[in-house]
Amino acid sequence: MAAQKGKDLLLKVDADATGSFTTVAGLRSRTIAFGSETVDITHTESAGHWRELLEGAGVKSARITGAGIFKDASSDEVVRGLFFNSSIRPWQVVVPDFGTVTGPMQIASFELTGRHDGEVAFELSLESAGELVFAAI
Repeated sequence: MAAQKGKDLLLKVDADATGSFTTVAGLRSRTIAFGSETVDITHTESAGHWRELLEGAGVKSARITGAGIFKDASSDEVVRGLFFNSSIRPWQVVVPDFGTVTGPMQIASFELTGRHDGEVAFELSLESAGELVFAAI
């Protein structure tokens, strides 16, 4: 993958679970991290006493983080409502020249910050809550 502009990585949410995704407003930074736990099946006869892992057996997860500012009251209301209701909704991450990751997620953390001489900013963290689907571009 060639170099890409960070602003082209989009984070979208289907706030009312109708299949219509809208971009979460004003994100200045975003990160997506995938994880896979391992299942250790090492035993006394493992070759050279090296660890052995069971292929495909671990739990997979994803975490998405983002930080930015709200552009309007409706985007603020969507994120705030999803957090305080502990709602699980479809989210989508669009990575240019790579693909799209879509699936159910829950807002695990939501922080608001503000300086006396600046804007109110937010940070959020999403945790996967079911199967994620990857579609290559």
